[in-house]
This record gives sequence, C-alpha cells and structure tokens, in this order.
Amino acid sequence: MLSFFKTRKDLPLIEASSEKIRAIYKKHQWQVFFGLVLGYAMFYVVRMALGVVKKPMLDAGIVTTAELGLMGSAFFFTYAFGKFSNGFLSDYANIGRFMSISLIASSFVCIFMGMSTASLFFILLWGINGWFQSVGSAPSCVSIFQWFSPKQRGTVYSIWGGSRNIGEAITWILTATIVSFFGWRAGFIGAGIAGIAAGIILLMILKDRPRTYGLPDPATAYGEESEAVKSSDPKETRRAQLFVLKQPTVWIIAAACAAMYISRYAISSWAVLYLQGSKGYSLIDAGFAMSTYPIAGFFGAILAGMASDKLFNANRHIPTLIYGIANIAGFALMFWGPQSRVMDAVALSMVGFAMGGLVVFLAGLTACDLMPKNAVGAVKGFIGLFAYIAASAQELISASLIKVTQVGDITHYDFTTVQYFWIGSAIVSMILATLVWNAKKVTMD
Repeated sequence: MLSFFKTRKDLPLIEASSEKIRAIYKKHQWQVFFGLVLGYAMFYVVRMALGVVKKPMLDAGIVTTAELGLMGSAFFFTYAFGKFSNGFLSDYANIGRFMSISLIASSFVCIFMGMSTASLFFILLWGINGWFQSVGSAPSCVSIFQWFSPKQRGTVYSIWGGSRNIGEAITWILTATIVSFFGWRAGFIGAGIAGIAAGIILLMILKDRPRTYGLPDPATAYGEESEAVKSSDPKETRRAQLFVLKQPTVWIIAAACAAMYISRYAISSWAVLYLQGSKGYSLIDAGFAMSTYPIAGFFGAILAGMASDKLFNANRHIPTLIYGIANIAGFALMFWGPQSRVMDAVALSMVGFAMGGLVVFLAGLTACDLMPKNAVGAVKGFIGLFAYIAASAQELISASLIKVTQVGDITHYDFTTVQYFWIGSAIVSMILATLVWNAKKVTMD
C-alpha cells in the first residue's frame, strides 16, 4: 500500500536534443503548474468551509464558541504535526499520488462533517481533516523545486502560493451563498464534492520527479547553472534533512512564520464572525466583503515572487519588511479606522495583499532558497510545524478572548481584547523576520 506513494526509480536520461528535452519539459511543467494551482486552491475550499458556517451553526445551537475554538485547535494541531511528518515524507514521495489521494480523503471528511450534529464528532472529524490537509503545501513546494529551474521558481512559487487565495475567494463567495440558501450542512457537503472532483483531476495530471521520466534536472534542461543534484538515495536525503534542522536561520524564520500565522488564521477563522457580530454584516455581505481579502492576497503573492526576483535580485528580505508593515497597517485600519464598509474592504484588501506576500516568503521561499534542494520538503514541514502549532493555539486563545453576551434573543460578540492579540502577533512576526536580513545560502560539506 505505502509503496503506491513512493517515488519511482530513475530512468536512463533521454537521448535527444536540448530543444526536444525543453519541449517535453514545458508540456510537463504546464501540467504540474495547473495541477498544483488547482489542487492547492481546492485544499483551501475544503478547509475554509468551517469559517463560513460558524455563525449559522452558533445560531442553530449546534456548537458553542468554545467548541468552535476546540474544532479549530484540533485541526491546526494535527495539521502542524502532519506538516512536519508529511513534509519529510514529501522528499521521498510520488507527489502526484501523495497530494491527490490526500485531497480526496480530506473532501470525504468534509462531507461527513455536513452529516453530523454531535460536537465531539465535529472536533474528531476536523482534527482528522487537519492531517489530510497538511499534505497540500510541502508536496507542492517539492514539486516546484523538482520541475522548475532556479530562474523560474520565484514566479511559479508566488503564483502557486496565490492559488490558496483563489480557494478562499471561492469559499467566501460561493460557499457563503450556498450556506445562506441551503444551510450550513450544504457548505460542508458542497465543498467536499468539489474537492473529490479536483482530486481525481490531480491524480491524472500531477507528476513524479523528472528523472522518473528520463529527464535531467530543470537547471540543466534550461541551460542555467547546474545545481548540486543528489541522487534519490534515502540516506543522502535524510542527511540533508537533519542538516537543515541544525540551521539557526530556519528556526528564526519558523518563529517569524508562526507569529504571522496567528494573525493570518485570526482573519481566516474569525473575520466573518467579526464582521457579523461586531459590524452588523449579514452572512452574504460578510462573505463578499471577505472576498476582497483573498483576491488582494492573490495579487500580493504573485507580486511578491516577481518583485523579489526582478526588483531585488532574488533578495526576499526587503519585500518581506514592506509586506509586514502593510499587514500591520491593514489590521490597524480595520480595527480603529473610519467606520464604513468601504474602509472595511480597503483594510481587508491591505491585510490580504500583505499576507499573500508574507506567506510566500516566510512559509517557504526564503528558507527553501537558503537550504539544500533535496531537503525542501523537510524545510517546509519544519516551518509548518511551528506555524500551525501557533495557529492551533490562536484558535483557543481567540475563542477565550472573544466576549459573548446574551441580551434577550440577541447575542453580542465583543472583539476588543482579541484585536490586540492579533495585531501584536503581526508586529512580532515583522521584528523576527528582520533578524535573518543578512542570511546567506548554506551548503553541506
């Protein structure tokens, strides 16, 4: 069974002209690119369904705020350790099979969520879903580094990173609309069905490593300076993985990412409830307002990779600082700026744009650039462990800091205290990110 997910053996290199090899590469690259963008977007459609249905479930008396916090925490806890273990496994895996089957499994869990009513079952199922969801990121990053040359990666990585924003936008618009008309169960079930369909497509188009098709590494194929390519020997891979765990730069980036993920998932998990409970939005209005967040995030992610490649000569630190300042400013505008729906949209756009770039840099690209290529999955998994333990804690802390009061038949939600927790985390992230300003690429002896 497990052998199904293992990367295949290398084939002898194809004997063909460089033009022919590039033509084959481009065909496979487009399939990989489309598959990764579609797959990662759909992982988020499935994942974000809970954020849409929170208030309908609260209003129906299905769950309490504390139980929602436990659901979110269970998800991120298993997600954190899944990111770590599955990140390491990604360096050995057939990415096409690993990612596709995980998306399908996650989608089935989401459908089961729509068929349940027991809060304990919700917590258990969403915790299981966290494990399957953890397969989306690291395998995608590994596949990008396998199939795209160094000069292609910044742009490709940023577009791929932006695909999560596509998934979020679909969720905030379509899923919110479905839930408004058909109830919270339809939100889970609809997202699950869409995820299964996407998983089947991924199984057909995503690829194993280039060498399993008899192709050279992408740098060689595109006439760039050849990278140090290690064999697929598991011993060499494990050596590289242990090497990156000893690098202080990776630990600092992981801590910066963790702080950033507190503010990131505060928005993803609680912003719809914040708009409804604190600013009087309807569910549909809140969904459409939230759609500005991922749409801006998509452009922020794309610009991040392109700008760092073209304007800053692959220096990721300068744009990281710029994005960090914009993130803090967006939070401040949303909480303490002029009270209008236009300003809310502007604030959410600022946070989304900034977060799109910060996730590109802090959650992967910066550290992966600095570490050995054959341990990219381990780097992603290690950073993900930090990030999602923080996200898990955020769910519990945020739920405890949101004050809920009942006046007659009206429920009031007070976000005054939790606001400082969210924006404070954004500030800490920016400060930590500046500590690796002068970090250089490391190599194994």
